[in-house]
Amino acid sequence: FSSDGSGDLTLLFRGQVDGIGVAPTFVVKSADGGLLEKQAFANTPEFNHKSLMSHIIDWIRTYRQEHHLDLLGVGHRVVHGGSVYNRPVLVDESVLETLDKLIPLAPLHQPHNIGPIRTVAKLHPDLPQVACFDTAFHATNPRYARLFALPRDLIREGVHRYGFHGLSYEYIAKKLPEYDRDAANGRVAVAHLGSGASMCGMRSGKSVANSMGFTAIEGLVMGTRTGSLDPGVLLYLMQQKKMDAAALEEMLYKRSGLLGISEISNDMRILLESDDPRARDAVDVFVYRIQRELGATTAVLDGLDGLVFTAGIGENAAEIRSRVCDGAAWLGVRLNPEANQKGGPKISADDSAVSVWVIPTNEELMIAMHTRDLLFGRGPES
Repeated sequence: FSSDGSGDLTLLFRGQVDGIGVAPTFVVKSADGGLLEKQAFANTPEFNHKSLMSHIIDWIRTYRQEHHLDLLGVGHRVVHGGSVYNRPVLVDESVLETLDKLIPLAPLHQPHNIGPIRTVAKLHPDLPQVACFDTAFHATNPRYARLFALPRDLIREGVHRYGFHGLSYEYIAKKLPEYDRDAANGRVAVAHLGSGASMCGMRSGKSVANSMGFTAIEGLVMGTRTGSLDPGVLLYLMQQKKMDAAALEEMLYKRSGLLGISEISNDMRILLESDDPRARDAVDVFVYRIQRELGATTAVLDGLDGLVFTAGIGENAAEIRSRVCDGAAWLGVRLNPEANQKGGPKISADDSAVSVWVIPTNEELMIAMHTRDLLFGRGPES
């Protein structure tokens, strides 16, 4: 926290562990990108999620001591809050028990979100922790937008639409007024385009629609995930190809999307540079699904005042932004090609009926803000 009492947060360093289960590597960089730490670990059982989380905490504590800082709390991204949590929550054992019950709703994500929380709680029981939910921002969606046309018994069990990437969308909702207050107070479509991809419709900064639903697989085409798929395809695969649940899960989440269509890569940069027709197919399908979702989102919003691109592809792939905007000419979207090539922030032409922006997302900052606010209130002095 800043010492002037404003409560502003300043990034000190950013780190991550890659390659767990293959070749774990721990890398930490300063706010300006300078390398502070890099460690490679052997691919052995002792270097697992739990031990590596302990290593991270130990590194932070050492850094804290050297720079005379206090470690006040830990914020976590948790993908699923179910119908229970629509805002960040201070974690205790009862919260963890509830999060465990939500694992069936996000079996590939939730266990990895809960694991570090339990590890920190065991190693440092006095350190407060806050869970921030990717589903919470979409709690403002109207009830009819959340219901599936399924037997009501399933709905009562929690089988309905939740929406995801909420921390990213919440950050954009907070940031957009700095760029375009009129659009922020109106109707905006935000395209979070990365390895995971989705679109959110906002009215006055509140989510009213999200392309993802019960899981983080519905909606747009993603790096290795299918996006929306006719359920009949799954019945076909089960009945004719004899695929069980594990095989379907592995295919839907890990072998589909851009990778599945192209048979080349799930990396949009590689696909855009390729002359292979399979790569072109993957890009074409990716753009087409965004255009369809943009039309649907605009219909739900009763019009469109602003369009925001964010996340890895949205922030860096000028060609994808150009193609999406060209396909939205019927909405009055007019692109400024030169601004688009430079990455914005504003990439729409002066005569565009819809303002178009490139705004980098910052989910980590959103988590830090929630953690600060929940533990200490807004604007503490430290």
